[in-house]
Amino acid sequence: MKMFKRSPIYIFLIIAAGVSIFPFLWIISSATNKSIDVSNGRLMPGSHLLDNFRHLTEQVELGQAMWNSAKISVTTTILALLIASLAGYGFEIYRSKAKDIVFNILLLSMMIPFAAIMVPLFQMFAKFSGVLPVIGVDTAASVILPTFTTAFLIFYFRQSSKMFPKDMLEAGRIDGLSELGLFFRIFVPTMRTSYAAGAIITFMSSWNNYLWPLVVLQSPEKRTIPLLISNLGSSYSPDYGIIMTAVLISTLPTALVFFLMQKHFVAGMVGSIK
Repeated sequence: MKMFKRSPIYIFLIIAAGVSIFPFLWIISSATNKSIDVSNGRLMPGSHLLDNFRHLTEQVELGQAMWNSAKISVTTTILALLIASLAGYGFEIYRSKAKDIVFNILLLSMMIPFAAIMVPLFQMFAKFSGVLPVIGVDTAASVILPTFTTAFLIFYFRQSSKMFPKDMLEAGRIDGLSELGLFFRIFVPTMRTSYAAGAIITFMSSWNNYLWPLVVLQSPEKRTIPLLISNLGSSYSPDYGIIMTAVLISTLPTALVFFLMQKHFVAGMVGSIK
C-alpha cells in the first residue's frame, strides 16, 4: 500500500533524473555521430567517435588546451583551499566585532557581478604587464589571481568551522602547538570532508571558467579547453560531431573528480566531521 502512495514521488524523481541525465547522454551519442546526424537530432550512438577524435586532434591543440586548463584549475584549487580555509578558520575561531564587520563587507562582494569589475581588472593586469610580465595579461597567473578564492568559499569554511570541536584546540595549546600548528595538524585533518567539497566546487568552477580567460588570454597556445570549444563552434561551418567530442573530453576530468570524491562532497556540504 505504501508503494502505491509513494508512486507519484517515484515517477516524479524518475522524470527529473531523466531530464538531468539526458544532456550528458546526448553529448555521448553526438560524439559518436557525424555532424549531419547531430544536426538532424539523431539520438542513437554511431560509429564515428574515433574519426571525430582524429579530426579534432588534427584541427586543434587538444593536449595543450587540456594542460592549460589542468594547470590553472589545480593551482587555483590548491591556493583557494589554503587561503579560504585560513580566512574562514580565523573569522570563526578568533571572532570579534571588527572581524564580523569585515566578514559582512566581504559577503557584500558576492552581490557585485563579475562583468562589472572585468574592465578595471583587465586594465590593472595590463599595467602589470609592463612592470611584472609574469602576472600580466596573457599569463596563467592573470587567470588564477582574480579567481583563486571567493567570498562564498570563505563563507563556506567559516560555516564548516562552526562544527569544529573547540576543545581540540585547547588540548593542542596545552600540548604546546602554535596557532599555525593547530590549524595544519588538527583543523585540516579533522575537516577533510569540508576540504573535499571545497576542492570539487573550486576545481569545477575553474575548469569551466570561460569569460575571464576569454578576455585575458590572447595567445592561441594558452587557450583553455572552454575557449577551444568556443573557437570550434565559431567557424563558418562547424562540425558538431567534433565539437561534441571535445565537449565530452572536457567533461571527463570534472566527472572523474566528482565521482572519486562524491562521498566526501556530500559529507562536507552537510557539515559532518569524521
